Amino acid sequence: MTWDLSIASPGRINLIGEHTDYNDGFVLPAAIDKHLFLKLKKNGTKNRCTIKSEGFENTYVADLYDLKHGTEGWHDYVLGVLKELQALTQELKGFDCTMQTNVPIGSGMSSSAALECGLAYGLNELFGLGLEKWELIKLCQRAEHNFVGTQCGIMDQFASMMGKEGHSMLLDCRDLDYEYIPTNLDPYVILMLNTNVSHNLAASAYNTRREESASGLKLISEFFGVNNSFRSITKDMVEECSTMLGEIRYRRCSYVLEENQRVLDAAEALKRGDIIALGELLYKSHKGQREKYEVSCPELDFLVDFSKGERKILGSRMVGGGFGGCTLNIIHKSAVEEYLAIASSEYKRKFGIELSSFQTVPSQGTTIMKQDG
Repeated sequence: MTWDLSIASPGRINLIGEHTDYNDGFVLPAAIDKHLFLKLKKNGTKNRCTIKSEGFENTYVADLYDLKHGTEGWHDYVLGVLKELQALTQELKGFDCTMQTNVPIGSGMSSSAALECGLAYGLNELFGLGLEKWELIKLCQRAEHNFVGTQCGIMDQFASMMGKEGHSMLLDCRDLDYEYIPTNLDPYVILMLNTNVSHNLAASAYNTRREESASGLKLISEFFGVNNSFRSITKDMVEECSTMLGEIRYRRCSYVLEENQRVLDAAEALKRGDIIALGELLYKSHKGQREKYEVSCPELDFLVDFSKGERKILGSRMVGGGFGGCTLNIIHKSAVEEYLAIASSEYKRKFGIELSSFQTVPSQGTTIMKQDG
């Protein structure tokens, strides 16, 4: 079969800034060198869309005139993108698509955003829809909100679409201003350790944390008569409202403000090449997620705590929504092999689970690989 278009859409890491993107905050993500690959072609029909997932070993057929929820998790990301594209244009027609990925699923590398962005970007090119990258980013976010039901921030889609090789990106999630920051960690590397666990409360707890931080913010902003934004309140305001907030909302709001400042500090550390300071901020970020936002789990905590015994690791923290997935570690490249052997053995002994890993580097965002005509 001759394909019209081939797309590579990357997963992402977030160096620091977790659960801040939907709280008007700052994040420091990068696209990575793990991708979802899509091949696309027009099939000449008005409404028949055939999507074959080589990873999941199945084919899904969607009708553009009758988009209903799918039977597997990945279906709804596809359907959500199709529905949002239809809301913007009448030019979308039937197509065939195959996809395969080497982005670890459920690892916090945002394989879902890679799928959304890759499909939206590819269909935009295939049918000449004329949508700009920022329109596609927001469209993919809406797909997740409206069809999948996860009230995600915009970071994942932004990072997957806008990544730049060798750079991380400081993104202001309120104004959508961003800057590329050269990210040269040599002689250190980014090592991802995958817990290979995903606890059931991950999806529901994500939306719960979002509600807790939002309702806490509302109480504070109304009390002080300021804009309902974390950018309008201070740590002193949170402290003054601690009794009114209650323990849970107090912890959530404290975490958001502290994590925002850590992101800004990390960006400055990268700019001046201070990798030691960056590593210290990673440890502080994990402590905040563990104790104040409460999105960690025993497996993640074990790996972060274990890393502190290795002097050639500068910092470690959990990444992603929480309750499983990966830790991000900044480790000297000479220590990777030995550390992996020790950490894998101890992790298996404690949890009875195999630890998997990969190294990654900041990479290019969603792009066309080749076009056959």
